Amino acid sequence: MFTGIIRSKGRLLAAEIRVGGGRLLVDAPELPVRAGDSVAVEGVCLTVTEAEGGRLRFDLAVETLSRTTLGELPVGRPLNLEPSLRLEDALDGHLMMGHVDAVATVRAREPEGDGERLTLDLPQELTHLVAYKGSLAVNGVSLTVAGLDGQTASFALVPFTLEETTLRLLQPGQGVNVEADPIARYVARLLSPLEGGPRS
Repeated sequence: MFTGIIRSKGRLLAAEIRVGGGRLLVDAPELPVRAGDSVAVEGVCLTVTEAEGGRLRFDLAVETLSRTTLGELPVGRPLNLEPSLRLEDALDGHLMMGHVDAVATVRAREPEGDGERLTLDLPQELTHLVAYKGSLAVNGVSLTVAGLDGQTASFALVPFTLEETTLRLLQPGQGVNVEADPIARYVARLLSPLEGGPRS
């Protein structure tokens, strides 16, 4: 489990992407983890396969590559990193699993007060899991939905969020990993048989 509060940033050193999967090498000297630990990388829960000298290696499954942006990241790009939640940790954001629901598209970033307004175009299949004033994780960052109109959701980004995460790097047309609140996901699953939806 994760909270969407980014405590550390890393940098992509190398990426090996192939038909059957992939592998990432990340420079993360400030992240105290070891092999076998779970880390959310840009919002995607990955297992550390090797940890040495502040460098972490992660394997990517075909499913991960098909549902996230990890296979498209350029070498050298900063990364949002969050170690898995411990029972004694404060829950400052919202509960996340690191299981990305879909890739959304950045529509706009616009100045708003001292911060910015980030607007995303959501995939149709995700809209029923997103609520106004609810939570959505964007590249691993817990954000509050400040505006919702059909498939378009917007978020108010304060200067601290822009400074401490990779959201400041986003450009219109770029894809981002999004994860709905797990509670919304389970509620939707429970209601689907009542609405004639899929049971599996």
